[in-house]
Amino acid sequence: MSCEELLKALNEYVDAEDALAVYREFADHLAGCNPCQLVVDNIRKTIRLYKAGEPYPMPAAFSDRMRDALRAKWAEAFPAAGQ
Repeated sequence: MSCEELLKALNEYVDAEDALAVYREFADHLAGCNPCQLVVDNIRKTIRLYKAGEPYPMPAAFSDRMRDALRAKWAEAFPAAGQ
């Protein structure tokens, strides 16, 4: 199984729905592929956090930087919108 094939079937694997058909191939691939291990681990963590449903408060400084970065990107992409 290649990395590309693994990524195509990743949702099925992570959701653990009907994963038995591809589990062995995934396990073999993941055993020797650190980049794919990281992808799977990050997706699992994201799903767990999402399912927990508990919001994580962002620090005010981060919110400010994020808002400023988004505004700058918007102005770059749509310069006429700011006029």
